Amino acid sequence: MKLLYETTDTMRNQGFIDELERFGDAVLVSWDDWSEDGLAMLVDKLHGDTVLFRARRPAAARLLEDHGIRLVNRAEVNRIANDKWQSYQLFLLLGVPAVSTYREALEFPCVAKTVDGHGGSEVWLLDSTEEIPDASSPLIFQPVVEHLADVRAYVIGTEVVGAVKRSSGNSFKANYSLGGAIEKFTLTAAQEKDVLRIARALNSDYIGIDFLLLEDGRYLFNEIEDPVGARSFYETHDENIVELLVEHIRKLEKHAPFRQEDGPK
Repeated sequence: MKLLYETTDTMRNQGFIDELERFGDAVLVSWDDWSEDGLAMLVDKLHGDTVLFRARRPAAARLLEDHGIRLVNRAEVNRIANDKWQSYQLFLLLGVPAVSTYREALEFPCVAKTVDGHGGSEVWLLDSTEEIPDASSPLIFQPVVEHLADVRAYVIGTEVVGAVKRSSGNSFKANYSLGGAIEKFTLTAAQEKDVLRIARALNSDYIGIDFLLLEDGRYLFNEIEDPVGARSFYETHDENIVELLVEHIRKLEKHAPFRQEDGPK
């Protein structure tokens, strides 16, 4: 199995990489050349392998899949999870409760986000039109939703392997990487049903699905994470999520009917 990261992400995720190398005999491929020639070289480098694709590069993921390379997660998951507008459209299609999302600011205050931001970056609380940032990516706008905390559910295949509740007393961003408090969380039956509805629709292998916990007991889905980080999971759970992921990947390799062979023996 190959493990593909952009070089800037390898140091930040070294612990996760070490575990994958230990449990899955994974070979790390650090890659930064996403040009046409670079992708052609990458296709040759990855040919015949299952690839745990840990870059936010939907177009590159699609090209690799078009050349017969088995990606975990598949390219369509990468495309939808890394576009907040597309994620919202999926929530609407599935009929799960979701934070209302718009392509323009309809009222203030509101929250603005770039469609491809992640980890709590490129998120702004706006009080007026004048505060709308000049961002490098398209923006979406959401109302300010009063909530107790947000939850990230970790899903491998069609199983919720754990969930983490994240909260912040001094910011509307509750991301663990930004200093939010975390604790283990058990999904209700309704929450788990909706989480798995999303994962099954995506046909995903390993994702995080985020939703807000409202004061009245309701919940609203907000984002999908691919690639999803596991730091908060390790802080709150005894299970080793990498070991669970490797078991899932081995099942995929064993049963995937479209796995290509190099040729007749």
